[in-house]
Amino acid sequence: MRFAISVHGGPYTSQSSHSALNFAHALLAEGHELYRVFFYHDGVYNGSSIMAPPQDELDLYSEWRALAQEHHLDLVVCIASALRRGVIDRTEADRYDKAASNLGDVFTISGLGQLIDAALNADRLVTFRV
Repeated sequence: MRFAISVHGGPYTSQSSHSALNFAHALLAEGHELYRVFFYHDGVYNGSSIMAPPQDELDLYSEWRALAQEHHLDLVVCIASALRRGVIDRTEADRYDKAASNLGDVFTISGLGQLIDAALNADRLVTFRV
């Protein structure tokens, strides 16, 4: 079965990101396909490469990054949500004349059309909300 996941909660403000990550691991372990993970609202913070949680806490950015690299996953952050929250890639940093970017290299920034595409191309869209 082909799944898509939408993550709406920030990495350390709710359980949604951790639950989505666990769900992604479980469905891939069972042989299902993960079409796309779309990060929306505060979920875009999962793509910030400058998070530095304490050593005794799960590093959710690194976990999403490792999962994406291992399984060649499409991790997309919503551009409108990301810009509002200061999560930007190099292209957007240049466009808005910002000194730095912080979106991790395995994440892409795009619009809600990618969420609609995921819903249309997956058998199931599972949303993890706050």
